[in-house]
Amino acid sequence: MSTIHKTGCVLCNQNCGLIAEVEDNRIVKVRGDKDNVRSEGYCCRKGLNIAWHQDNADRLQYPLKRTANGFERISWEGALGEIAVKLKSIVGKYGPRSFAYMGGGGQGCHFEAAFGVRLMRSLGSRYHYSALAQELTGLFWVHGRTLGRQYLGLIPDETNTDMLLAIGWNGMQSHQMAQAPRHLKRLSKDPDKLLVVIDPRVSETAKIADIHLAVRPGTDALLLKAIIAIIFQEGWENRAYIGRHVAGCDEIRPWFMDFDARAAIAVCEIDYDRVYEFSRLLTTRRWSCHYDLGIMMNRHSTVTSWLAIILLAICGRIGVPGGNIFPGHLMPLGAHSDERDPKAWRTVTTDFPPIMGVYPPNVMPEEILADHPERLRAVLVSGSNPLRSFADTTAYEEAFGKLDLLVTCELAMTETARLSHYILPARSAYESWDGTFFAWTFPGIFFQMRRPIVTPAGEPLELSEIMLRLADALGFIPPIPDVLYEAARQDRQTFAQKLFEYALAEPQAMKMMPFILGKTLGRALGSVNLAALWGMLQILPKDFIKNAGRAGFTVGPSLGEELFQQLVDHPEGLWIGQVDGENNLDSLRTEGKKIELQIPELADWLRGIDASSETIALRGAAEFPLVLMAGRHFDRNANTLMRNPEWNQGKRDCTLLMHSADAKDLNIHDGDIVRVVTEAGTAEIELEVTDTSRKGHVVIPHGFGLVYDGKTHGVNVNRLTKNTHRDAWAATPLHRYVPCRVESL
Repeated sequence: MSTIHKTGCVLCNQNCGLIAEVEDNRIVKVRGDKDNVRSEGYCCRKGLNIAWHQDNADRLQYPLKRTANGFERISWEGALGEIAVKLKSIVGKYGPRSFAYMGGGGQGCHFEAAFGVRLMRSLGSRYHYSALAQELTGLFWVHGRTLGRQYLGLIPDETNTDMLLAIGWNGMQSHQMAQAPRHLKRLSKDPDKLLVVIDPRVSETAKIADIHLAVRPGTDALLLKAIIAIIFQEGWENRAYIGRHVAGCDEIRPWFMDFDARAAIAVCEIDYDRVYEFSRLLTTRRWSCHYDLGIMMNRHSTVTSWLAIILLAICGRIGVPGGNIFPGHLMPLGAHSDERDPKAWRTVTTDFPPIMGVYPPNVMPEEILADHPERLRAVLVSGSNPLRSFADTTAYEEAFGKLDLLVTCELAMTETARLSHYILPARSAYESWDGTFFAWTFPGIFFQMRRPIVTPAGEPLELSEIMLRLADALGFIPPIPDVLYEAARQDRQTFAQKLFEYALAEPQAMKMMPFILGKTLGRALGSVNLAALWGMLQILPKDFIKNAGRAGFTVGPSLGEELFQQLVDHPEGLWIGQVDGENNLDSLRTEGKKIELQIPELADWLRGIDASSETIALRGAAEFPLVLMAGRHFDRNANTLMRNPEWNQGKRDCTLLMHSADAKDLNIHDGDIVRVVTEAGTAEIELEVTDTSRKGHVVIPHGFGLVYDGKTHGVNVNRLTKNTHRDAWAATPLHRYVPCRVESL
């Protein structure tokens, strides 16, 4: 007999609401959940196929230890005890900089981060490596300088905008906003609204756009600079808005006034008159913008993010209806970190600082392989698969082979797990209480606490509980009196009082609170994550309390308990807050409460971008005449989360897209197996000839190359990307601009 459960997708950051039918402890059918107020019944092919993520032959059931004879089963007590001894020895001998934590919850399970970071800090380390720093930290850093805090994101007010600009974003496939295809189709069909796409490819989004500017790969910064220059030179900027809300405009304006926009646009290989007309639209329409990995993982990544902020600001489109607005959140995705703080750690070999509290995975191989007394020697990987997720798989394999200790916490035998000394089995997102903090909605603040809908096989634990048990084995958790355990079994009001008394008496209590909650309330609730949610809701910040009040919750001492119970009672999720839509710019955290357009550290970089310098830079090496876009988003891949390739059975899912003119020049044909060569390596892949790809531009999707049931499926595009081919400021890999050549076999 089957049972029906409300849950959510964990295969992309939109976490659409799902209704799952479970039979014999297996997910057998999935559909969109119309009761989910964020996704309203929408879900894509990924969400409909979560069963392929949940049930696969690579699922882990017991802790494993690598021996001379391969992996052997070991008890939890034995594994954690041995890992604790090794960690103490390594950190004791080489110092806390020798240890790094890589994790943070990925696309669907964020509660683990609170425990992983606390464990890392307890070992004295600050080295938290995260996927956020694989893609977004250049943008976050720019937000820190211009908006006042790195975690202050901007999202388009797609409901009220009358022109949406998509730069390097294929929302019809990659989403990045709730119900993205629905919104994009609505805009495309509305005669009073415009959808504009800047993208080299005729992407699925470009196909339905009113305006498509097919920019030359790698020239996004040059194009944005030219557009800003046109606006300044024509005097079209929104001077009233700038006067009220912007600082530093007069200082940066001269950089654009004598800029040759016509020459720049010629290098971008776009018609100047079209760009000129579009620039005028930017100053007359109520527009918003979504820019994505197409520019964040491309040449001039951090500067391009800065230029996007400048463009929005001078057109008066930040913090206003229909523009780019500040959403609310229950918990920010990361912490503001300022590299100018003398106490901030930098990576010892590559000298990169943290952004949003995290370090870039791109530099980890160098930090391990370096001949440095404080090099990385021990890494704890949690819910992450760097062997397929991050740039330069070959460099990672070499680096991980040099580690004294590699521990992987995972639900499946991933490529990274196979290189580990210890593998600790984790429960899946559908076997745990968990949720995410992707708070990208406006004006409502949405949250969903997913509950377990299937029972795990074997002995896997919630990722957070793995961290808790390891912290316990290391001796980091202070003694907890029996009275606290007893109170947790009674009621939460009694527990809260006893916890308060304990925190006053125990000096280490606040520092170790997630672990204490997990051991006490977590035991009573049956979930470490659920206990962490309760604890988080007891210390809500003032801004969120106001937002919760606007959403109809009772503001007072019982607010946290009310929110907790409502979230437990509503597995489909609910609006837990409402942002003040009329005073959105109050979210600014700069000293003068204005958008700061000056970023001195990047000034020379931005000023140096012009037609002549870019013409030289774009020539490239003769051996690599093509540009590879390493990482196409489409509905047949879900990063490294889909372990069983059968979910794409019968579909053409991992091919090299190439324009017909390039294929003709190389005398290769659709369906041929060709060789792609880059600085990092080579790969053989099926050719797909299509005029949706730009001439000179080839495309390979990410998320393939998985080893499943002893076979490799598709091409791991990160074999073709070099970890040193990265943004100079944030170390973001330049996956959308990889010089390459294609050869026939």
